[in-house]
Amino acid sequence: MEQGVNMPARERGKWSAEAIRRALKLYAVTDNAWLGERTLTECVEEALAGGTTFVQLRDKHASAEDLRAEAEELLALCRAAGVPFVVNDDVECALAVGADGVHVGQDDMACERARALLGPDAIVGVSTQTVEQARAAEAAGADYLGVGGVTGTATKPEAEVLAPEEFRAIAAAVDIPVVAIGGVNAATMPRLSELNVDGAAVVSAIFAADDIEAATRELSRIIDETLGI
Repeated sequence: MEQGVNMPARERGKWSAEAIRRALKLYAVTDNAWLGERTLTECVEEALAGGTTFVQLRDKHASAEDLRAEAEELLALCRAAGVPFVVNDDVECALAVGADGVHVGQDDMACERARALLGPDAIVGVSTQTVEQARAAEAAGADYLGVGGVTGTATKPEAEVLAPEEFRAIAAAVDIPVVAIGGVNAATMPRLSELNVDGAAVVSAIFAADDIEAATRELSRIIDETLGI
């Protein structure tokens, strides 16, 4: 039986293309800068309770040992919630803990190499900003694309902001799903209705919130309305 967002946790295995598409609805990208006195595990647990449907561990400053420890803890939470869990960029960490896959950028490990190392059942996502990058990622075996930014963001201030027509062109150029990222929050999320995307990737709007569960629940409500789910 294929694993979907609401199906019980099991060992790492194949997620169907449709299950991945559904899971992209509210995609949480972790950021330790917002933890304060909270632990990452506590924050992700709250986000899952609020309705996050996909989790990416992104910690560019952690040692290999610390990243693996974080990944093991978050993987257990995501397994229990029936939610996909991927690691940003680090294929070795993803393999070591049995994560569902990785997300790579244009400057990270090539998608084709990540796919070769992780195998056909892994989830591989790729950040793209152009039609050419999107087509190349799909041809290399990507399961989904992270496209953005939607607006400027403090998380990645150097990131380019794309016009709505650029989002639509990328979505039209590929058959794999697209998740919008970059400056997505409760105020900007309604803009996604005109971008032809399958979901929203959120960082600070979840992890900088005082009440992460409540903030995530509200974002889930907004994205449902925005995408007509």
